[in-house]
Amino acid sequence: MTNPGSNAPASKNLMQSDALQRYILETSVYPREHEQLKGMREVTIKHNRGLMSMPAEEGQLLSMLVKLTNAKKTIEIGVYTGYSLLAIALALPKGGQLTAIDIEKSYFEIGLPFIQRAGVENKINFIESAAIPILDKMIQEEDELFDFALVDADKLNYGEYHERLLKLVQVGGVIAYDNTLWCGSVAVPVDPSNPEEFIEVRNHQVKFNDFLAADSRIDISQVCIGDGLTICRRIV
Repeated sequence: MTNPGSNAPASKNLMQSDALQRYILETSVYPREHEQLKGMREVTIKHNRGLMSMPAEEGQLLSMLVKLTNAKKTIEIGVYTGYSLLAIALALPKGGQLTAIDIEKSYFEIGLPFIQRAGVENKINFIESAAIPILDKMIQEEDELFDFALVDADKLNYGEYHERLLKLVQVGGVIAYDNTLWCGSVAVPVDPSNPEEFIEVRNHQVKFNDFLAADSRIDISQVCIGDGLTICRRIV
């Protein structure tokens, strides 16, 4: 995630009440957080790009979605240190598979010891690459479609990922897009004091949200959790 600038929130919490956010975390999230997820979260937040990490409550929701859909074959585009990756891998059944694609393996290596200690490294196939060439290759070569996909990579390519994932995720499968509320900026006029890159992504996310809302190939639910998560179910 890009640094949002001085007038935007300093965290991904979009709730108006910090007390309510703490209540949710302390009551329902942290007591159930796997010890290796906790360890990864605490290490990642100290990193100079720690704000990019997925919030614990959002990781918990993704874990629930994987279990509810009985997903076995999953894919994640954009990994960072791997908090969401570990949350999904822990939710997968024995024999479940998670293909992880990211352009920067050094970040993934920060979280790898926690993945190894959690005993789920065997479920994960990490690919260091830009995602689009890999997805295009999968479209040509994959025999079995995915059950679940998470996208948390470069926001300007979300539309490109969407078209490819609609070919790679089975009907009834789930595609989840992170950061679709972009610090809440999608709902208010552009703040010129924010960095140019932040504004560019904000404008793109507004267009992408409108596109998803009108896409008849999917059911959607946009959830105000973390920095915004849009959950899509492929219907055709």
